[in-house]
Amino acid sequence: MRRTRKRSTLANRAIAASAALILGGGGLIAANVYASAGEGWSGWSGSAPQQKPLNAGQQMSTIDCPEVANGLPESVPRQARAEVDRELANMDTQITEAYQRFAEEKEKIQQDPSFAQNAILNPLKDKRGAAIQRIVIAIDRIAQKPTGLENMAPCELRADDATQVKDQNGDGQNGDNQNGGDQNDGQGGNDQNGDNQNGGDQNGDGQNDGQNQGQGDQGQGQGQGQGQGQAGNGPVAGDFVDIQSVQPNVQNPQQRRGASRGVFSTDCGVNENGKFNPDNVIVAPGVSNGAHHMHDYVGNQANDAFASDDDLANGQTTCQNQGDKSTYFWPVLRLQNGQNENDANADGGGNDQNVGEILTPTEVTMDFVGSPVSKVTAMPKFLRIITGDAKAFTNGDANANASWSCTGFEDRQLKDKYPICPQGSQVVRSFKFQSCWDGQNTDSANHRTHVAFADDNGNCPNGFQAIPQLQQRIVYDVPQGTVFAVDSFPEQLHKPITDHGDFINVFDDGLMQQLVNCINGGRRCA
Repeated sequence: MRRTRKRSTLANRAIAASAALILGGGGLIAANVYASAGEGWSGWSGSAPQQKPLNAGQQMSTIDCPEVANGLPESVPRQARAEVDRELANMDTQITEAYQRFAEEKEKIQQDPSFAQNAILNPLKDKRGAAIQRIVIAIDRIAQKPTGLENMAPCELRADDATQVKDQNGDGQNGDNQNGGDQNDGQGGNDQNGDNQNGGDQNGDGQNDGQNQGQGDQGQGQGQGQGQGQAGNGPVAGDFVDIQSVQPNVQNPQQRRGASRGVFSTDCGVNENGKFNPDNVIVAPGVSNGAHHMHDYVGNQANDAFASDDDLANGQTTCQNQGDKSTYFWPVLRLQNGQNENDANADGGGNDQNVGEILTPTEVTMDFVGSPVSKVTAMPKFLRIITGDAKAFTNGDANANASWSCTGFEDRQLKDKYPICPQGSQVVRSFKFQSCWDGQNTDSANHRTHVAFADDNGNCPNGFQAIPQLQQRIVYDVPQGTVFAVDSFPEQLHKPITDHGDFINVFDDGLMQQLVNCINGGRRCA
């Protein structure tokens, strides 16, 4: 049975018609899906995406800023970390505020592009430049002064290709653009069936009619076939694809002699407690609303922006095995069905353009698995791992890693599309966390370089050792025909590629050793 938190009802009932954005006669848009290799993603340069020339009728959809965290030195001195993290969080707030003004002034920007530069982008550049300078000073007090960060201050406007699909017929949607692209399960293997995922024109007339009707009800994007979702910033029809039109694409590394084949499962519930906050103690410690979107939490109940390691060690846990006080969190999934949660006027919710009814998962499965090529070693206590990238829409797919699918179709995984599941099938989000550790650090300046993904064959990079890999599977009962979206930073337009998961290891030492022995011994344990 579907489980949602129904609190206040929304006055704008017309939004329920937004289902027409997605299911107008069955026609679906599936723009190219990024290919992946290894457990994560590869093939991306790491630089900010290049703005494409606008086609006739295209409109700018968001603000695209370089990710300053990616330009930091590999090792930021511990004494400077608090100030650096605070300034990075401040820049996220600056982008949010600039995007909100951009959204309010879209009509004026279309008429006068220089308005955006003078009124939005230049002031944002000045604010970012000042924050970057404070970061440079904080690091320079203790270590070598970083160079080049000031070049990351400017931002630009960007069009959303999924919204602005070039249409030969002038009605806002091109039914021929149905290529599902190169897809992979995020763990191993090469491009599978990438060329065979072109679904062709699927009831294009129905798509356009339904889409335009949905926009007419919302009063957004009229005459252009553009849906902007209940919040006005996504999702759009091009963000969804019928899972039945996707070819199987999952391939796992072959297990070799010496592999660790066991599985250790931990059951921490589905957030029945309703623990939510828009903080992120990993990325923005000490900063309220550091995530600008709402998180579901299972496991440790002491987690907020201000939680110390001691707070987590002494916190309560929802896990059945009380030796697991780890914290597991991810952005909530919302129905955009015309009903609001009680955060409609709160940070992380409506204030950050995340609206709609929060779905409680019907099932959350969390397994720790081994390496296909070696034994695993214990994770250090308080190891922090982030998988996926909350800003992947503007950053590119270098760190994107979540997968979307449907029950009964999990041999077909999507990266930058939400699935439309057939009757009786449920939506599935999957996260496979990094499974290699540098053997020294529990965190790093960009919260990524202390851990790594294994390659296509399951081997860790030089200098890294295999640790148990956390694999999460989160299942939702989404009503047929309902638009849904993962919470995101406002300027990320609720894109599915921005999905991500966070984990802090707070297993007690004895239970962690049991976990390692179970996996290395080839057993299935809980």
